[in-house]
Amino acid sequence: MGIFSRFTDIVNSNINSLLDKAEDPEKMVRLIIQEMEDTLVEVRSASAKTLANKKDISSQITKLNGEAEDWQAKAELALSKDREDLARAALQEKKKCVEHSESLAKELSLIDEQISKLQGEISQLQDKLADAKARQKTIIMRQKTVSSRLEVKRTLDSSKVDAAMGRFEQYERKIDDLESQVDAYDLGKKTLADEFADLESDDVIDDELAALKKKVQTKNTKAKK
Repeated sequence: MGIFSRFTDIVNSNINSLLDKAEDPEKMVRLIIQEMEDTLVEVRSASAKTLANKKDISSQITKLNGEAEDWQAKAELALSKDREDLARAALQEKKKCVEHSESLAKELSLIDEQISKLQGEISQLQDKLADAKARQKTIIMRQKTVSSRLEVKRTLDSSKVDAAMGRFEQYERKIDDLESQVDAYDLGKKTLADEFADLESDDVIDDELAALKKKVQTKNTKAKK
């Protein structure tokens, strides 16, 4: 049995309520749309058959009305020829045609009501179907987004992330230890660059010392004078 057992179930159904209760809204909305489309095909098919029936009955009524007029003309002809018996028989046939036509006219009236009802139902169903299709993309997108967020939450809350971060911290500590060992090897050792830097530093001191001696000597010479 489908989601909807009758057309009225579809028209009167609350799609939001159905989706809220569904464990899988994406699957549910697909089923709803499929059921609506199938029902729409059935209603349109019934409407087409009813229209065809209306056309057939209308044709029969037209034919019966034509026959009634023909019997009327025959009755008049019979009376003009003093054949009352034939005129009576013709009028009886006319009566049959008129009664049959009137009966079909009543049936045609009922068919018109059915067609009007079917057209209204088709319009309602099309509105429901358009609404469901409009919501389908939004529902699917929301479900995918929520599923992705849930997966991220589960991953973040799992022990795998903590274990991975722990391994990163271990690797960082190992690198720090290696760097410390390299620095320890270099302690107390002068590189070639350090030797040249020391020589340059000595030259600067010598220049400053020579300048200072010259300044003092100049000052003493002036003092003796």
